[in-house]
Amino acid sequence: MDSHTWTTVADVAAGACLLGGSFLAFAAGVGVLRFPDLLARMHAATKPQTLGLVLVLAGLALRIRSAPAVWALVLVAIFQMATAPVAAHLVGRAGYRTGKVPSETLVVDELTADVRRAEAERLGRAGTPPVDPEGTGGA
Repeated sequence: MDSHTWTTVADVAAGACLLGGSFLAFAAGVGVLRFPDLLARMHAATKPQTLGLVLVLAGLALRIRSAPAVWALVLVAIFQMATAPVAAHLVGRAGYRTGKVPSETLVVDELTADVRRAEAERLGRAGTPPVDPEGTGGA
């Protein structure tokens, strides 16, 4: 393939990535506005948004073709893929613990037992005096 053909193919692929990523980011925004509960909105805010951003970054990398810029885009993609799932997990747990997640919408509820066990441990420790490992009586 000659240079002109490669440039044309890369530009078409870049355009497809940019359009696909833009559509996914738009769909994520619509999902955040339209979905009924916290978990559905959280899913919409992370899954398609992350893939949409990665596609937009891939389209930019195909279009720019400058090594320093491409490496910066790769770092942005890695940071996004590392932080979005963690943030969604924390938002989901906080929403669950504060009662913002209706239990009837959950198919499997594995967190209730963990929350109850943590509360029991916290209350159990709060009611007992501190342990003095040296037996000095605190003096």
